[in-house]
Amino acid sequence: MATETDSSRPAPKRSSRPSRRRGRSGVSRSELPPDAGRDSEAPDSIGPEPTWPDAAPPPELISIELQEERIDPDAAKVVRRLTRHGYEAYLVGGCVRDLLVDRRPKDFDVATNALPDDVRSLFRNSRIIGRRFRLVHILFSGGRIIETATFRRNPQPDDERASDDLLIRHDNVFGAAHEDAARRDFTINGLFYDIDRKRVIDWVGGMEHIRARTVHTIGDPVTRFLEDPVRILRAIKFAARLDFGMSPAVYDAIVQCRGALAMAARPRLFEEILRLMRGGAAHRSMWLAWETGVLDMLLPELAAYVSDVDTDEGNVWRLLTEVDRRTEEQGPLDDAILWSVLLLEPLSEACAGVQDRVTAAHEFLEPIVDRLNVPRRIADMVRRIVAMLPKIEGGKGSRLSRSALYPLALQVLDIRHAALGEGEANGARGRKKRRRR
Repeated sequence: MATETDSSRPAPKRSSRPSRRRGRSGVSRSELPPDAGRDSEAPDSIGPEPTWPDAAPPPELISIELQEERIDPDAAKVVRRLTRHGYEAYLVGGCVRDLLVDRRPKDFDVATNALPDDVRSLFRNSRIIGRRFRLVHILFSGGRIIETATFRRNPQPDDERASDDLLIRHDNVFGAAHEDAARRDFTINGLFYDIDRKRVIDWVGGMEHIRARTVHTIGDPVTRFLEDPVRILRAIKFAARLDFGMSPAVYDAIVQCRGALAMAARPRLFEEILRLMRGGAAHRSMWLAWETGVLDMLLPELAAYVSDVDTDEGNVWRLLTEVDRRTEEQGPLDDAILWSVLLLEPLSEACAGVQDRVTAAHEFLEPIVDRLNVPRRIADMVRRIVAMLPKIEGGKGSRLSRSALYPLALQVLDIRHAALGEGEANGARGRKKRRRR
């Protein structure tokens, strides 16, 4: 677990922004061999103290001891090689956040002032990717990838853009470390970690919010959600997955801006809903989405069912609790299973008493497919899985056992029985509806 030892705010050294073609040490990338520093990333080899531009506000520097065994050694190698060659380099974003709250990070990302070509010249085992923004994937054994990005800043306002149009359309401008922190979405994701000096560098107040276990945006939440409406789903995800609260301003902004989700790219919405379901906090994620009215924007069919039929302790929530339990034990479930379970109750209601359940399921799902750009393969799997369930429950599923979807249908049925009880079709209903904003 992280051990905090100091909370001082020393004044950093000042310097102008470094040359785009030279590291902090003044070494040109052309003077570096492709494998420079390959054997010199010892933990006790610390690069020069970083300096920040005169325009940068002084960060809070918090000495903190993170568990060394939880820091990916390949990520540490990337950071140390960059710093030994005169560049700034830090662990950033979600990995820092997760380490600070004693969670094991899924991925480790590095941010640096080195340009992509500079990074590429230091690591033979790397490739530059991306059109919208170039970054470097550094490849290690076992398929491990350490994503390394050059510091970015928010682009300057486009004079030709209408004043009420805040939606981000490009984000491809290099910057300094403090600018990179400021352009991130939430304060808890805007922290940098200096692995050699064992300190958090905080320009955005994220440490205070980590301690308070509260989700805050960097800047005005209404503005940030209108810039990128998918941030609404990310706020819900972090609050649910980390068991954090939301600041009142963030909660109210979600309620106010939820309609902007209609402007977001549909594939991103589909993927973010899956992330809400995969992370072991599907119940709380969907509850927050319903409570704030976000679910009405994304899945009005499910929102209407929850509001009109289901209640505080109803079937939908019990099913999602079982999904969370299995995710904790087994890891993320198949996407088709997640969608089948999420929509199982309203979809079963739509198919009740209908002989052609596949067609009824198709008619129910088609608006969802269009609204969220659900891949046809996933939608077809969900239709067929839901159509199989009554036959399997009725002991007439022997002919279905040859179907590739049969094992998935059995898992959905098993989740249903574990959550609701053997044979329970409509489940216990709560006694009252929860009022929503």
